[in-house]
Amino acid sequence: MARKVKISTIGFPYLPLDASLPHSEIWDKMKEYLTKQIKQVLPDRPDLIVLPEVCDLPDHHPPSLYDAFLNYRGNGNINFFGRIAKENHCNISFSTISRGNGDYFFNSTYLLNRNGSIAGVYDKYYVVPIEYSWNIRCGLQTPLIPLDFGKVACIICFDLNFDDLRDRYRDLKPDLIIFASMFHGGLMQQMWAQTCRAHFVGSIAHSRPSAILNPLGETLAYSTNDFNYATATANLDCATICLRDKTQIGELKKAYGPDGVTLFDPGNIGYHLLTSERDDVSVWEMIEKFGIMTYDEHLHNSRKLHNDPANQGIQV
Repeated sequence: MARKVKISTIGFPYLPLDASLPHSEIWDKMKEYLTKQIKQVLPDRPDLIVLPEVCDLPDHHPPSLYDAFLNYRGNGNINFFGRIAKENHCNISFSTISRGNGDYFFNSTYLLNRNGSIAGVYDKYYVVPIEYSWNIRCGLQTPLIPLDFGKVACIICFDLNFDDLRDRYRDLKPDLIIFASMFHGGLMQQMWAQTCRAHFVGSIAHSRPSAILNPLGETLAYSTNDFNYATATANLDCATICLRDKTQIGELKKAYGPDGVTLFDPGNIGYHLLTSERDDVSVWEMIEKFGIMTYDEHLHNSRKLHNDPANQGIQV
């Protein structure tokens, strides 16, 4: 059945503040700044708002002040974002520096549900050397966090570079990947979307383009130099398929109506994105009924043929 989720991503620069200011003033100014950023997308009534890496700390905040500032703020950031989530009936993803179970920190992404409660937390898996010097440690878990529209995976900044982490998530099969970062990552964003067969949303600080991608790595919406936010509706009831018999798309539309199913063809890659727009039938039911091969099945069959000794030869 169609699972449409409206996603807003915002990419904004960090707020420059004098570190010598009282913690109360720093936090008040941060809340004012964050509120201004979030208000831009509220007219779209998104189901999910995604914010950048460590979005609730000011620019160039000395690591030596983390401890004192976090002591002052406590759960104030969770309460602040949670109130916005509850008042606007939306999920919110925000990243911050959080305390570990000891005298160390994590670079973490929190997912809050529509009630403002914590749905799950992801701690950055691959921490860069300078973060270690700030007593920020690496996380060990790759959770799939349940929200009302599907299962969400999170990565932060440097994580984007690691094939082994991407392969772990590929096997977990998330519906959506959230990427909070200070760097964009270029084509690696597309690689993650394609490899994991998942929608992908990046929220990039420093005014770099933030975007929402479909599972083929195609861009649904992106921020620009004029607007530092983007909103798009993604239908998560979709699958990547290998359409060997092209007449099947006509048969699907006869069965479910011209508006009941969509096929997205990016060209050049040999596979497509099939999406159910119906409320009474899922894309997987469509695939089973019409005997459509998924792209992963196509690859599996090719590997199976390759590994059969009867199909192997030696060059003379």
